[in-house]
Amino acid sequence: MARVTIKQVVKRAFQMCGLDVMRLSKSPRQTLLGLRCYPIRSVIDVGANVGQFARYVHTVFPQARIYCFEPLPAAFRELAAWAGGQTGTVVRTFNVALGDSKGTASMFHHTDFTPSSSLLPTTGRNTELYPFTERQEQISVLQTTLDDAIATLGEPLIDDVLVKLDVQGYEDRVIKGGWATLARARACIAEVNIEALYEGQTSFSDLLLALAKLGFRYSGNLDQEYGDDGRVIFFDTVFTRPLARSRCPSE
Repeated sequence: MARVTIKQVVKRAFQMCGLDVMRLSKSPRQTLLGLRCYPIRSVIDVGANVGQFARYVHTVFPQARIYCFEPLPAAFRELAAWAGGQTGTVVRTFNVALGDSKGTASMFHHTDFTPSSSLLPTTGRNTELYPFTERQEQISVLQTTLDDAIATLGEPLIDDVLVKLDVQGYEDRVIKGGWATLARARACIAEVNIEALYEGQTSFSDLLLALAKLGFRYSGNLDQEYGDDGRVIFFDTVFTRPLARSRCPSE
């Protein structure tokens, strides 16, 4: 008979109460699914909003240069104010949307919750699940491609590169306009909608195919948002290229 450990008994007790237990050091948010082991030197934050991800990733990779792209004027001002107060590292901000073309674009600004704003119109399902997205206004924003933005930095992009995409269903357009940049990236974090939240949004299968063509492999989910019925609404997923040798200690 297999020996049952105290750890297993405690874990089962929590599961009977509808809870799961995980060592904090092994949680996806703590390990970034192994990305902490990567020698990331440059971070490209597409859809930075007020810098939620940039602030966090700065603590994970304090020596990395961070390039933040955010088209909404008010969110950009807060992002730029934070970036300007950083010392000892480079945090650059760009008040522009990224896609597969250059020019101007119409953006749906969600006035009560700016992180859900998108270049794509929302669906009725979005409003049903998230009533705070109902109040919107269309604004004109500048748009360029990721490859053009990186080409005009005026400084070299230092390897290894992490790209984060949080563009509310617009991922395929950003990838199309950033093929050369993503081709040299070591890892990519992307938000994926499972529910139809935006018209014409990128599907998970399309994202998998596009990033597989660039040499990435799917490495798992950082977290998931669930509906009241238990269905997954969206999740943050990680794609990586394998390291020749991990810097992290073996478990």
